[in-house]
Amino acid sequence: MRLLITGGCGFIGSAVIRHVIRTTGHAVINVDKMTYAASEEALEEARGHARHTLVQADIADHAAMRQVFATHQPDLVMHLAAETHVDRSIDGPGPFIQSNVVGTYTLLDVALEYWRALPAERQAAFRFHHISTDEVFGALGKTDPPFNEDTPYDPRSPYSASKAASDHLVRAWHHTYGLPTIVSNTVNNYGPWQFPEKLIPLVTLNALEGRTLPVYGDGSNMRDWLFVDDHAAALLAVATRGQPGATYGIGARQPRTNLQVVHAICAALDARMPDPAGPRTRLISFVTDRPGHDFRYEIDPARAEAALDWTAPNDFDTGLARTVDWYLANRAWWEPIRAARYAGQRLGQAPAAARSAA
Repeated sequence: MRLLITGGCGFIGSAVIRHVIRTTGHAVINVDKMTYAASEEALEEARGHARHTLVQADIADHAAMRQVFATHQPDLVMHLAAETHVDRSIDGPGPFIQSNVVGTYTLLDVALEYWRALPAERQAAFRFHHISTDEVFGALGKTDPPFNEDTPYDPRSPYSASKAASDHLVRAWHHTYGLPTIVSNTVNNYGPWQFPEKLIPLVTLNALEGRTLPVYGDGSNMRDWLFVDDHAAALLAVATRGQPGATYGIGARQPRTNLQVVHAICAALDARMPDPAGPRTRLISFVTDRPGHDFRYEIDPARAEAALDWTAPNDFDTGLARTVDWYLANRAWWEPIRAARYAGQRLGQAPAAARSAA
């Protein structure tokens, strides 16, 4: 089988490609624009593998996407390419509309044209799997039940609104044109190779370097946390076993407040590399909450677990330990990123672009 994976040099996309190369015989066509958060290194052994082909292209470019489909003849599309950082979407929403909305429309338009020309047997087997977020559902109160596949949409940020729009487009192409699409929504991912602007790597590296650990508000905002390798396995199951027209909520059943996450990271680092200055929780600084900060996200994954025979194997403590150990062992990857990010900053000062994402 030939899998066309968009955003395959991103955090989740690279995890999917590693999983595909390690566990299947499928070929991967990796389409990535190679923006600031993309990393070929994150592909690991897939980078030079005979079953992996990297195509640097913009998913919003019709001509480029037509060429990719015509040349590589995919049997399945896994669409992960997206702008995802909420703070960046607040500061500048334009790229989010271009990538997440226009890019998804372009892929759907080209995929439909391609699918219609396939022989009947390949048409029946073809799938277009769109990977989305729980943030499209809005915010939960402290005692509200978790989101599920039937929760009405209520996006609150430019990022989540752009993802909600792309979800609606994908479902419209199924209902209007018959394109066999599938949507999955997931919770916060974490793990190796995550770009150091997101909460867990940002706090891990700040704490390691003795910098301030910025926490929005009082730190009570809550998220469910899913280890990225577990999500990659779930996504392949959705793409290959999911039903066209269906939606699958992928969650880990491991909610934590942001402050609990920060404390857990500090404890993990203190156990591995004690700081002579004292426990790293001393570095926590509560900062002004971001505009429209949703209080809580959590997905009930029961429907996906039953349909796909999948549950998240890593609990939060295990996944966080693996993540912290990875960042400690891979300074050569993140130190240049951090050096560029903090150029001209005094120790303890975090530039606006490095704010936590949760």
